[in-house]
Amino acid sequence: QVQLVESGGGLVQAGGSLRLSCAASGSIRRINDMYWYRQAPGKQRELVASITEGGTTNYADSVKGRFTISRDNAKSTVHLQMNSLKPEDTAVYYCNAQIVLRFEFGPSSHWGQGTQVTVSS
Repeated sequence: QVQLVESGGGLVQAGGSLRLSCAASGSIRRINDMYWYRQAPGKQRELVASITEGGTTNYADSVKGRFTISRDNAKSTVHLQMNSLKPEDTAVYYCNAQIVLRFEFGPSSHWGQGTQVTVSS
């Protein structure tokens, strides 16, 4: 059994900052890529940022220069530092991790429960 638990969401004014965290726990052999997605009301879930086990990062154009993804492999955690927040960043943010539970089966996809981020204008 694997759990991803997110924290750090909340209400912030435009221009402010928030730091999201996601901690994985359970019978984990290895965590490959980790992701942050978001879903705004009435919109599809979209990829915000990704990070490989080695630390290579990628970002959606809409957040480049404002958001930073990082991870702590020893603690099985991933973070999303969000600066210069805009009202259009308002969404439920989800973490996703590609986790190897048993080496003979390869990675499987696991999701957190989501954390609400609301940016007021």
